[in-house]
Amino acid sequence: MARLSKDLHRFFIEEPPADQVTLADVLELAGERTFGFLLVLLALPSALPVPAAGYSVPFGLVMFLLAVQLIAGAKTPWLPSRIVNHSIPLSRVQGFVKSGIPWMQRIEQFSKPRLTIVCTSRLGRAVIGLAIALMAISMMIPIPGTNTLPAMGIFVTGFGLLDDDGAISLSGLVLCLMGATLTLSILYALAVGGTSLYDWLKYSFKGLLGR
Repeated sequence: MARLSKDLHRFFIEEPPADQVTLADVLELAGERTFGFLLVLLALPSALPVPAAGYSVPFGLVMFLLAVQLIAGAKTPWLPSRIVNHSIPLSRVQGFVKSGIPWMQRIEQFSKPRLTIVCTSRLGRAVIGLAIALMAISMMIPIPGTNTLPAMGIFVTGFGLLDDDGAISLSGLVLCLMGATLTLSILYALAVGGTSLYDWLKYSFKGLLGR
């Protein structure tokens, strides 16, 4: 099986299908690896340390739908035809793919089937689906800081699903936990009158000193 980085480079860079790309094209490329393939590709724009304005909400919604299906035990994903056939300019996709390939290659160096029960069992996939659903919701919150780390969690977890590598998926779940902690911290800071995680840490530090 070709590595994901090679697949994407060939499909989007070497032999692009057209000036526009749809999820239908991606599904055809994914083959049997659909869930992991889609999660990695959809999380990529927000997981990269580059601006990706406008993608967190729609891609987060699609990943939420995929996560619900994982929780339900689906073997192959279903998406509305409107989403599957929605087109994105090839040039934008190429930019994300070029930026993401070096990160994929780093993971591919040690990715292999292991602890497969995490990625193949009903319970394991349900836990992964729940984590991804929560991270997808976080990505859709229009507040700075609530999408990058959750997207990284989905990206790594999806990579594990792609190769049945439970170790990588577990690492992704750790990132998801960190993402959830960060998002809750930011929301708490806003609730108590702050505007950032820094404010929350400041309030917490003052509270400790007050004791």
